[in-house]
Amino acid sequence: MSIRKGRRDVAKIRAVKPEIRVLGIDDGVFTPHSNELVDVVGVVYRGGYWFDGFMHTRVHVDGLDANEKLVEMITSSPHFGQLRVVFLNGVTLAGFNVVDIEALWRETKLPVIAVTRDKPDFADIKKALQHLSYSERRWSVIEKAGKMFNVRTRQGELPVYVHAAGLSGVVARRILKVASTRSNVPECLRVAHLIASGLKRVGC
Repeated sequence: MSIRKGRRDVAKIRAVKPEIRVLGIDDGVFTPHSNELVDVVGVVYRGGYWFDGFMHTRVHVDGLDANEKLVEMITSSPHFGQLRVVFLNGVTLAGFNVVDIEALWRETKLPVIAVTRDKPDFADIKKALQHLSYSERRWSVIEKAGKMFNVRTRQGELPVYVHAAGLSGVVARRILKVASTRSNVPECLRVAHLIASGLKRVGC
């Protein structure tokens, strides 16, 4: 299992508290292959129950600006100093704008957990990337995320599939279980998805 351990694994989140401050990031609705700017929303929660804040940026469909925009959004937020973990809905935004989760961890000093409900078909993903510029670069970032592992966040629910950077699999599992209160994904991610999807519909 390829999971990179960081200083915060030991120094900040050895004991996972019920009110650990987590950030969930998801993108909004977009037109495939359009090169349009897509809303990306960050939602801050204390654990899986208390909504604490909101942040926003935009990235290009199938672009290469995801890391730059996320680092800027996170580090400029007034919530930055209290955050302990970043959750992503997978390792891509706005189509195939791939997030380098290890680079995101190193630049923000926040561990990153990328979560998906369904196990990705990496053969299909690699094939789809061939139609985009910098396809090898995008694929190398996906490979760099390491091997996925699954976590059953709630009893009776299906497992989720996870990449992690900056913390151990043991700690990632603990945080996922604390943050997933109403479904098998962290509540901050579920709410980020709802807000990001709604922005497009209301014309923001």
